[in-house]
Amino acid sequence: MEITLDIITKRAIEHGEGASVEEALALAEHCSTDELCDAADRVRQHWCGNHIDTCSIVNARSGRCSEDCKWCAQSRHHHTGINEYDIIDEKELMDAAMANQKAGVKRFSLVTSGRRVSDIDRFCTMYRNLQQATSLRLCASMGLLSREALQKLYDAGVRRYHCNLETGSSYFPELCTTHTHADKLRTIADARAVGMQVCVGGIIGMGETLRQRLELAWEANNAGACSIPVNVLQPIKGTALENTPLISEDEIMRSVALFRLIAPKVTLRFAGGRARLSDSATRRILRGGMNGALVGDMLTTIGNGMADDFRMFKELGLEA
Repeated sequence: MEITLDIITKRAIEHGEGASVEEALALAEHCSTDELCDAADRVRQHWCGNHIDTCSIVNARSGRCSEDCKWCAQSRHHHTGINEYDIIDEKELMDAAMANQKAGVKRFSLVTSGRRVSDIDRFCTMYRNLQQATSLRLCASMGLLSREALQKLYDAGVRRYHCNLETGSSYFPELCTTHTHADKLRTIADARAVGMQVCVGGIIGMGETLRQRLELAWEANNAGACSIPVNVLQPIKGTALENTPLISEDEIMRSVALFRLIAPKVTLRFAGGRARLSDSATRRILRGGMNGALVGDMLTTIGNGMADDFRMFKELGLEA
């Protein structure tokens, strides 16, 4: 049977079954951008309604990372001039959390540089304090933690763990040699085993093929992700990818739509890199499959203004 966009869309809506990588590639070849975005938006509305899930992050440990990820400003293999520090001041953390809660953000995550956090108890104390002081839903992104460390985070109030696959498994060795795709999948499985939800996404525009990009979406969904963050590479001077050509807005819109058709039920989350997009492209993506957003500043790059984001969500009929 010939696979058509109508068949894939109907299957996603009626059964929650996503497209395979091969099916998504066929759609990419034969469908226009508007056709893909309209179909993805129908799937989004069916499974997610007009709710948009918002979250924010704080850089809780910056720089000096041992890993050699080619895109990352925090790797000690690169010289990017970022601000480096061991651990965030707790008052600064609390001020950031309270500001996010006041702005209407629902989820809040501490993100640390490094292969994994070794002093997990210090961060667990911070999470317990956050739990007492705010009503934020707490997340963590702290590298390739052991199951024991993940259990400690869970006991401290963390209910969602973020571990990006970054790119498709077939391309990952081209971008990082100090850990593997399998290492990440083990951490994701361990986080789920202790009771956490998992947020698993990556970065598009790092030189991957469309197949490898769609492979990322399929592998994240297959790993049990409830949220798939989609970052768009912003090449940072001093990193190994500093001269990588930017992918077009049209390519980004098409990629997001195909991600939705591969993963019908997840929160597909707008993350880093969207600050460079035009207003029209941003709005089309939010009406083309996307139903979540990382708001505020990113780890080492400037994000969009929160007030502007919430205003745009309201204008699009999205309830944050």
